[in-house]
Amino acid sequence: MINIIQADYTNAQHASAMGYLLNEYAKDPMGGGAALPESVLNNLAPQLAKRPHALTVLAFVDDKPAGLMNVFEGFSTFKCKPLLNIHDITVLASFRGQGVSRHMFKFVEQLAVERGCCKITLEVLEGNTLAKQAYANFGFQSYELDPTLGKALFWEKPLL
Repeated sequence: MINIIQADYTNAQHASAMGYLLNEYAKDPMGGGAALPESVLNNLAPQLAKRPHALTVLAFVDDKPAGLMNVFEGFSTFKCKPLLNIHDITVLASFRGQGVSRHMFKFVEQLAVERGCCKITLEVLEGNTLAKQAYANFGFQSYELDPTLGKALFWEKPLL
């Protein structure tokens, strides 16, 4: 049985599941291929709790942690409406192919509708063809304003 919930950052079981799932994702090649430091795992839920526009979606299959989405509310200036950005998405390998991500995406979409959001955004690695196909199946597509200018790219400038 698949159970999708919004995590309570003060709940020890939820915090533990979040750390476990995010660490498993980090250890995967698509998450960087290295375990997260203990300081990150121990402080993840308390730090997210300090951010009013953060939310985490957890998936449990038969009461076992199976999937996670860390989501942040942003704002579209062109639409003058909020948006939800899915920052992390993971489903443990042993639970893939069971519809876990589909249930999590439906849950996030319902939250977005309830909040009056104009869209849901996410980023994906160019070489992650499986994820790109899954996201396309959920209705996501690359972003462009004018095809002659190309698709939007996600860039970063590390500060730490």
